[in-house]
Amino acid sequence: MPKASELKKGMVVEVNDALYVVKQVEAKSPSSRGASTLYKVRFTQLQTKQKLDESFKGDDFLKDADCQRIALQYSYQDGDSLMFMNMEDYSQYGLNQDDLDGQLEYLSEGLEGIVGLLLDDVLLGIELPQAVLLTITDTAPGIKGSTATGRTKPAQLSTGLEVQVPEYLEPGEVIKVNTGNGKFISRA
Repeated sequence: MPKASELKKGMVVEVNDALYVVKQVEAKSPSSRGASTLYKVRFTQLQTKQKLDESFKGDDFLKDADCQRIALQYSYQDGDSLMFMNMEDYSQYGLNQDDLDGQLEYLSEGLEGIVGLLLDDVLLGIELPQAVLLTITDTAPGIKGSTATGRTKPAQLSTGLEVQVPEYLEPGEVIKVNTGNGKFISRA
């Protein structure tokens, strides 16, 4: 049972006897003493795609989704569907692009470490690994001697995602990106 303070984008929990995926978590720290941090969470129901906004205190418990978790690998895109392969029995599962809102730009062919959420042998959603490796396709040229400064520049990655990277990085380099906040972590 995860606490509200442990919720991350992509997690699936049960709210009001329905399965919801976490789309956005926003922490609000009140200014008064003794008041607890509030977490404003935006959910999307897995079956109907309806949105739900709820507020929780940091130590509120949420019910974990009663679904099977399996290890998946991203295989390929087939029209509007994205195909994933079960790493144990090599069975294939498809998800629509609309079901992966906000996760699509972190997927590259052959990506492993994805957790698939199955209910009655139907793939409902995925949880991405904490970090993924992506290649820089376009950015301004690297600047000599810029490693000592903390300045950044925008970089376009192979999946279409744009992140801020240090000035010394050049196109063609592989970097590690945090899937929770979309920020540069390090060179791969």
